Amino acid sequence: MNHAVIMAGGVGSRFWPRSRKKKPKQVLNIFGSNTLLQETCQRLFTLIPPAQFLIVTTKGLAEDVRQQLPELSSDSILVEPVGRNTAPCIGLAALKLYEQDPDGIMVVLPADHLISDRDRFLACLQTAIDTARSEDALVTIGITPTQPETGYGYIQFDRAGQKPSGAYAVKTFAEKPNLDTARRFLESGDFLWNSGIFIWSIRRILNEIEASLPELNAALIEIKKLGGPDAHTQFEQIYSGLRPISIDYGVMERAENVAVVKGDFSWSDVGNWAEVYRLSTKDEQGNVNLNGHVLIDTRNCLIDSTDRLIATVGVHDLLIINTSDALLICHRDQAQEVKRVVEYMERHQMEKYL
Repeated sequence: MNHAVIMAGGVGSRFWPRSRKKKPKQVLNIFGSNTLLQETCQRLFTLIPPAQFLIVTTKGLAEDVRQQLPELSSDSILVEPVGRNTAPCIGLAALKLYEQDPDGIMVVLPADHLISDRDRFLACLQTAIDTARSEDALVTIGITPTQPETGYGYIQFDRAGQKPSGAYAVKTFAEKPNLDTARRFLESGDFLWNSGIFIWSIRRILNEIEASLPELNAALIEIKKLGGPDAHTQFEQIYSGLRPISIDYGVMERAENVAVVKGDFSWSDVGNWAEVYRLSTKDEQGNVNLNGHVLIDTRNCLIDSTDRLIATVGVHDLLIINTSDALLICHRDQAQEVKRVVEYMERHQMEKYL
């Protein structure tokens, strides 16, 4: 069977002040009436039934997830004691699924991406599933870049290494580049944006974790053996002691037989407020004016406030995000740096704003 694993435990620090620890961006309705989490699940339901979903999230978000996804049973929600990046999250999900269906296929997706062209997305995903099943490959989906983006990782594919399924062999993974490097990637024609979507057999990913991440593998073996009244406490202790590491760095960059399917659909990881600006409808002055604010001699700004009127005069290229207890004013070119605000507040123990 095919199983969907949705990673829904992130904090979305670049979306502060709307995204908070107790209400991060995946459970917010940033576009339309549905949340990003709901949209992620609903676009998959025609390919994978709700009974074969597993949502990995945090203790503080579990109730929100249950309320937003009534189609899923309580067994479909897997709670991490603490976030430890994607490799432990995926390993824990694979461990749970292996007990149910050791020969199954895992489709792993972040909960907070925006994807249009649903039919093309599902067709691409089916190609990836077929590749994982027929070739026992570790498969990811790469997006053809439209601009020299410095906020995404990249995947270099082998143009001469196309597989019968239509997927390509992966040559290398690249971290988020600087602007000059991103331009070279775009000009080369053989680099794709790393979407963070992965497809593989449950058995294969557990074998790769055993080979590449022995510390994580040992922890998963301990977790599998747990039982008795202290099992939950012991699980929290084991998991909290894990080293945070991404599945890209921990497994994908080291493994053999890694493939990528080109995604020919519109995709965004909605990583910051500038991306919301880019994706939103604009007025004649290039502004995204949410909730009817007063904009005088204002150009190319995003203004979002639900509980007070915002008036601007003679400004341009700003992000202005207001909530009941916090206000963000940021140049659009600096949208990635909003995470530094969150880091500052963490260092200074400003918990009420996190």
